[in-house]
Amino acid sequence: MNTSVAIQVLPIMEDEKKLVAAVDQAIKYIKSTSVNYQVGAFETTLEGDYDQLMEIVKNITKITADAGAPQVMSYVKINYKPEGQVLGIHEKTDKYQH
Repeated sequence: MNTSVAIQVLPIMEDEKKLVAAVDQAIKYIKSTSVNYQVGAFETTLEGDYDQLMEIVKNITKITADAGAPQVMSYVKINYKPEGQVLGIHEKTDKYQH
């Protein structure tokens, strides 16, 4: 695992129920990819191979739009280490879970 990505997808929609449903479609897609991920209150973190994660990031925005969002803002953070492993979700967060 040479990459971790955090993505916050923000569908621009007035109807909150439709907004949540659009985000749910993005998370459903992430789940279908079989990469390790963790959903947070403001963003979702994914772990895996750089090229695979970049493809997922690209698709998330399109899937959210296809779910009815007329406009989508996506904020992405990328941690990439071409030679070796990045720290994983569990290494970063397990000690803080309750």
